[in-house]
Amino acid sequence: MPDPSFRLYLVTDRRQTGGRLLAEVVEECLAAGLRAVQLREKDLPDAEFLALAHSLREVTRRVGAGLFINGRLDAALAVGADGLQRGHDAPPIPVLRLRAPGLIIGASVHSVDEARAAERDGADFIVFGPVYDTPSKRAYGPPQGVDALANVVKAVSVRVFAIGGITADRVAAVRAAGAHGVAVISAILTAERPSEITKKFLEVLGSA
Repeated sequence: MPDPSFRLYLVTDRRQTGGRLLAEVVEECLAAGLRAVQLREKDLPDAEFLALAHSLREVTRRVGAGLFINGRLDAALAVGADGLQRGHDAPPIPVLRLRAPGLIIGASVHSVDEARAAERDGADFIVFGPVYDTPSKRAYGPPQGVDALANVVKAVSVRVFAIGGITADRVAAVRAAGAHGVAVISAILTAERPSEITKKFLEVLGSA
């Protein structure tokens, strides 16, 4: 089972793939070296979500990459996912631990207080944002910037991933703020060649 030592965390959004099948885009990124994928797709009905989860489990397993499911514990258990990304509407982390002791649990947070609470409850890693402006995260408030990211990193001991408007050019700044890695949606999924952008992210993450 992978641990949160990965530095690039792809978060899915099937609406941003330019008409390509999401599983195909993810597979292309995996071939380029990606080793962690979060299946988000919150609006999908259960049956469609589960089918997509099975597809992603198949392609991630081939290369030993981690599959994380956003929020749906039943789906994570059904497909043998490696982890669960917990949002604000999910059961508390201690409850998730009781139901699925083997899962890696990531927590999505938007403040220092939330980060501390997530660590106290037993989160294995934290995703903080939005750091920069991005359409997919505007519902969670204005961009918080790298200073807020740095404050979160200082407040907890678990690994912190930056999310929200993350591009390869911004990796150095968020890594300088202490982020262990980055969670990326549009910069990869909307690219004409997602594999090339994946390689670029991995390259700069390795040198940042």
